[in-house]
Amino acid sequence: MAVAILFILLIWQTAAWTLPDFLMPGVPTVIARLWADIQTGEFRQVLSGSLTRLGFGYGIALLFGIGLGLLGGVLYFFREVLKSAIIILQSIPSIAWVPLFLILMGFGNVPIIVVIALAAFFPAALSVMNATESVLKVHVSAARVMGASRWGMVKRVYLPAVMPELITGAQLAFGNAWRALISAEMLIGFGQGLGRSLAYAGETADMTGVMANILTIAILATLIDQVLLENLKRKLLRYQYV
Repeated sequence: MAVAILFILLIWQTAAWTLPDFLMPGVPTVIARLWADIQTGEFRQVLSGSLTRLGFGYGIALLFGIGLGLLGGVLYFFREVLKSAIIILQSIPSIAWVPLFLILMGFGNVPIIVVIALAAFFPAALSVMNATESVLKVHVSAARVMGASRWGMVKRVYLPAVMPELITGAQLAFGNAWRALISAEMLIGFGQGLGRSLAYAGETADMTGVMANILTIAILATLIDQVLLENLKRKLLRYQYV
């Protein structure tokens, strides 16, 4: 990870040395700008706005994705219908839904949250459903012989079996959710958020601000994915890391 970060920063700084400052500011300049922005209340409001939308959208996607994915594991016909629908719908970029949701829901947080939830739902549900297909039939048969209900099957058989794929799907879903958040905020231009801040910096030709926002987006995504979600994965699947 550290080597990859250094490599990216080296490419960035090399580009800054070969281009005028107004086109590509150097790494120290952007870091200084970012540090100054962090000290302001406006930055905290921007960060809070984006993380709040992400939390609602991502949480809804996981709730429905895991729930419907497990339901598809128990009900074969439902699984085939849902999987086919996901395969068709996930080919549509999440940002393409924005105009529709704006017309239906108006400007506000709701259309952004729905776009995030939709983008994250597909990988979450699909990973769980694919994992249910690998559950050993002997385990399913044994649970049925012992009189397990459908809820018991989900709780005692399917959920433990799909946990590794579920965590991986949650990480993939986060990547989709994060990109959908930034794109929707840039396009909708409502309220305060990282996407809106990035779009505004671009509209005003503030290249240092553009790079500072891009750096913020990259750092936050890495922290959430590699620190929060990866640590959660290691705790839930600690038996695999013994």
